[in-house]
Amino acid sequence: MTPGRRSSTFTRLLRHGFTDPSAAERLLELPALSAVREDPVLLDALGATADPDLALRGLVRLAEAQRDGQLLGTLIGAKPLRDRLLGVLGASEALGDHLARHPEDWRALVTYEATDLHPGVADFERELAKAADPVSLRVAYRRCLLAIAARDVCGTIDVAETAAELADLATATLRKALALACAAAPDDAAVCRLAVIAMGKCGGNELNYVSDVDVIFVGEPRDGGDEAKALQAATRLASHLMRICSETTVEGAIWPVDANLRPEGRNGPLVRTLSSHLAYYQRWAKTWEFQALLKARAVAGDADLGAAYIDAVSPLVWQAAERDNFVTDVQRMRRRVVDNIPVAQVDRELKLGPGGLRDVEFAVQLLQLVHGRSDATLHSGSTLEALRALAAGGYVGRVDASQMDEAYRFLRAMEHRIQLFRLRRTHLVPESEDDLRRLGRSMGLRTDPVAALNREWKRHAAVVRRLHEKLFYRPLLDAVAQLTPGETRLSAKAAGQRLEALGYADPVAALRHLEALSSGVTRKAAIQRTLLPVLLGWFADSADPDAGLLGFRKVSDALGKTPWYLRLLRDEGAAAENLARVLSAGRLAPDLLLRAPEAVAILGAPEGLKPRGRDHLEPEILAAVGRAENAEQAVAVARGVRRRELFRTAATDIVASYGTEDRPAEVDTGALVDRVGNAVTDLNAATLSGTLRAVVREQWGEELPTRFAVIGMGRFGGHELGYGSDADVLFVHEPREGVDEQEAARAANTVVAEMRRLLQLPTADPPLLIDADLRPEGKSGPLVRTLKSYEAYYRRWSLGWESQALLRAEPMAGDPDLGRRFIELIDPLRYPAKGLDEAAVREIRRLKARMETERMPRGADPTLHTKLGRGGLSDVEWTVQLLQMRHGHEVPGLRTTRTRRALAAAREAGLIDARDARTLEEAWVLATRVRNGVMLVRGRAGDTFPSDGRELAAVGRYLGYGPGHVGEMVEDYRRTTRRARAVVDELFYGA
Repeated sequence: MTPGRRSSTFTRLLRHGFTDPSAAERLLELPALSAVREDPVLLDALGATADPDLALRGLVRLAEAQRDGQLLGTLIGAKPLRDRLLGVLGASEALGDHLARHPEDWRALVTYEATDLHPGVADFERELAKAADPVSLRVAYRRCLLAIAARDVCGTIDVAETAAELADLATATLRKALALACAAAPDDAAVCRLAVIAMGKCGGNELNYVSDVDVIFVGEPRDGGDEAKALQAATRLASHLMRICSETTVEGAIWPVDANLRPEGRNGPLVRTLSSHLAYYQRWAKTWEFQALLKARAVAGDADLGAAYIDAVSPLVWQAAERDNFVTDVQRMRRRVVDNIPVAQVDRELKLGPGGLRDVEFAVQLLQLVHGRSDATLHSGSTLEALRALAAGGYVGRVDASQMDEAYRFLRAMEHRIQLFRLRRTHLVPESEDDLRRLGRSMGLRTDPVAALNREWKRHAAVVRRLHEKLFYRPLLDAVAQLTPGETRLSAKAAGQRLEALGYADPVAALRHLEALSSGVTRKAAIQRTLLPVLLGWFADSADPDAGLLGFRKVSDALGKTPWYLRLLRDEGAAAENLARVLSAGRLAPDLLLRAPEAVAILGAPEGLKPRGRDHLEPEILAAVGRAENAEQAVAVARGVRRRELFRTAATDIVASYGTEDRPAEVDTGALVDRVGNAVTDLNAATLSGTLRAVVREQWGEELPTRFAVIGMGRFGGHELGYGSDADVLFVHEPREGVDEQEAARAANTVVAEMRRLLQLPTADPPLLIDADLRPEGKSGPLVRTLKSYEAYYRRWSLGWESQALLRAEPMAGDPDLGRRFIELIDPLRYPAKGLDEAAVREIRRLKARMETERMPRGADPTLHTKLGRGGLSDVEWTVQLLQMRHGHEVPGLRTTRTRRALAAAREAGLIDARDARTLEEAWVLATRVRNGVMLVRGRAGDTFPSDGRELAAVGRYLGYGPGHVGEMVEDYRRTTRRARAVVDELFYGA
């Protein structure tokens, strides 16, 4: 070839889409293509393929294997054949290999030339009938597959027709494989009847190019014969059928036959009688098994037995939505699919990932199961046919159904093209540029195919994610809204059924809420109709959907006329989801929100879900106190700030624990506990500071006659407060110079009494209860003492338990210098210079044992009581505090009020084994989380798990347990605390 001609050919090859024009030039010069290399039609046809380089290589291999020149002559003269052959060669390396091994199989591409001719099972059976053994069956199968693929890549058939033809080919193949098995074992065939039931995509007439073919086998004896012998024979035939299809040879496997959807899965017998199947489904089957049976179709073997099986199981399928655990099972199935995707693959998962094929199939099947009870038009195993029926029946909006149909077709086409390349079972979008380029071109995207493919894929996935929620929830609004005359809509009964399936305990009330929120022609109603389909899905994903919807209605009623409220939810996606999670997680957060609904703005602010520290809270409260007209008004403002910030902390905790669509739940539970403890402690300390300032300002102006400090004790001093904790405190004062001690004492007592009164006044804001029972002499001692009085008492009368209680003493409000000097006073008591002698240790152990027996509530389960129970908070804290009192004088890290920090210091100092420290910490964190969860769910404090099933499930969701895992949660708690108690027995009691 001359240089000028070579340059021209090189340019033409580039223009036709070849990525390696030099290699293509060399191939075109080979003798095998001498008859066609100059024909411009060939280059045009190659350039129209998904991968011109691959198509040319395949054509050369095929031409070199020909015994005559008929192929190339036909190729130039017959455009349909040329497009089909080159289309297959450019899209499938595996089928190119098949043609190289069987060069005469190109003639199969001429069989179905007419665009209106769609081969069916009978046509494929005729083609496969020539196969006399498993190897020739595999060859015949690939020949039929070649014809389907050729028509597919050329657009002669669409993706749904391709999937249906693949299912028909699978049906014909199963029939031929069973015939071969029967021919190999005629005695077995003579004593049994065997029916093959297709499941999954094969059953639904929507098979992939490469997919397991899911089946169930049903066997019966012939003519009243022995059942056991018949089942043994049928099992041998079924096993042989599976081997014929699944074994890999030089021709490859046909596909694996998977019988794991049978009763009891792989642990159950391969073949059962019809009555055995029914007995299992009626007594033991799980919801997902009925969902799988939705696609069951008899395809091979004894036709009467297959039809009897379908007739028998079909009514059970359409009763599945009436099962008590239907919603729980469905939610668990959905989560299990997503959870099983490797993290590194989730963004490339075309089938199981968010916005993938499974989302479409799941939504459609769920709607079928709910509404198919009373509407037989929905009884289709095909996803697209069922979607059309749902739209025709008014269960899904026509526009939504059309968009979902388009997205599903695009994603299935991508899946087909990915599998077609090497005929391997995969649902992962490839990563290499060459693979993406071929894939994009095969989808008809010729201009910048990689970028165009990614753009279209993401667009369709986003549509699926949006409509996955909307398909199920939008028609509920149509059921209660005023629609255009003639437009179909759910009946009240159908809407109630759907709500019931979603887990709403009172569908009638839920419909009333929906009607109140979405009916009418106002802008407010229009926005609500946009928001509610997604919100309903989030509510349904909680333990108490009814509470979530009711709370949303109350908030909307309170803020509906506020211009920013609905705009916030509509425009800030995170705000709407956060609100749904908060409203359906329990009583505490909604109660706090409904007392001042404007706090909903917190859920959409960039820093909204981040608790504010004392350095921000105290200036705000003190400034508000300074503007107030009197102490009562000032403390009311301070309590309002506290209520708002309690809501912020609770909302942050809920969202972090539950996670959202775009943000997974946090897994560092210790950090979650610390965040709540620090936030509530800072909030209460700031509230006390503001209240103290308000009382002093009203009665004495700017200065109290005595210095005054509030010392936090217990969980307050340890920065470990929960939502329902009281503020344990000591009050200390010191008369100012020249002030009479009695006057100073009266002033200090007046401050304490007024602070307690103002913080407990009945208002819309939760009270802050002050508990001073840890003071010297307990309830019988004075509420306030001078620093000198504390010094005298502790020097002469202090008991061991009081020194232990002082381990968590920390100044929280009032005079900082006085607070510091109080700490200096008590340090020698709580961290004695020589540690504890054995008598003191025995006394602490005696007190702990006495407390375990006397303070445990009657009837309480000691294995589930978070505070006083086995391995609970008291066990861990007393163990840590004993280490602090024994070694705090020599280990600086132990001189802290915080349990986890002290435990870490003990571990670093070698006072406790790292494993034991971890065991104690896990139990303490878990028990604290349970207490917080109970308060969030019930709205009142509790030390044990709730007895109400829905409340218990809500606590489980807060702790990270999905639906149906309540028992697992309780057993995990018992196991964790049992291990902790073993450590306590060794370290604390010396057992």
